[in-house]
Amino acid sequence: MSKEISVLFVCLGNICRSPLAEGVFRHVLDEEGLSDRFQVDSAGTGGWHVGESPDHRAMRSAATRGVTLSGHARQVQPEDFKRFDYILAMDQSNLSHLERFRDGVGGEAALYLLREFDPEGGPGAEVPDPYYGGPDGFEHVYDMVERSCRDLLDHILEENGSTS
Repeated sequence: MSKEISVLFVCLGNICRSPLAEGVFRHVLDEEGLSDRFQVDSAGTGGWHVGESPDHRAMRSAATRGVTLSGHARQVQPEDFKRFDYILAMDQSNLSHLERFRDGVGGEAALYLLREFDPEGGPGAEVPDPYYGGPDGFEHVYDMVERSCRDLLDHILEENGSTS
């Protein structure tokens, strides 16, 4: 793998699921010694939370497992479809939004649902939005995201002719 690989995680507001996926993926990359070979970010399809920190429940769920969530919410921009190699949506609504957006602006980013890479997920599986639920929802989402991120990394490495 000679070039840096870029990965963007996307949910609705960029304060729960996508920053959690970004943090987990960064953590997995650190464990594998691959951080210097990747650029990782997250964004939302909506702009309601732009500039906000991740939801405190997502931060707490991640922190209990040794994962730090940093950064501030931002909205997906047209240049993201040219800048990122992989864009992972948390649910079908976000994926549909991204597909329509990309059709209008162009770009070569590969679009997927994140749970396509979850061994317990599969085609059409979504990461549910835990925002309106309690802390248990964030724990459940964390587990899904971690499984998915580990298999996503394997997929990316295989697709780019490298192993960890």
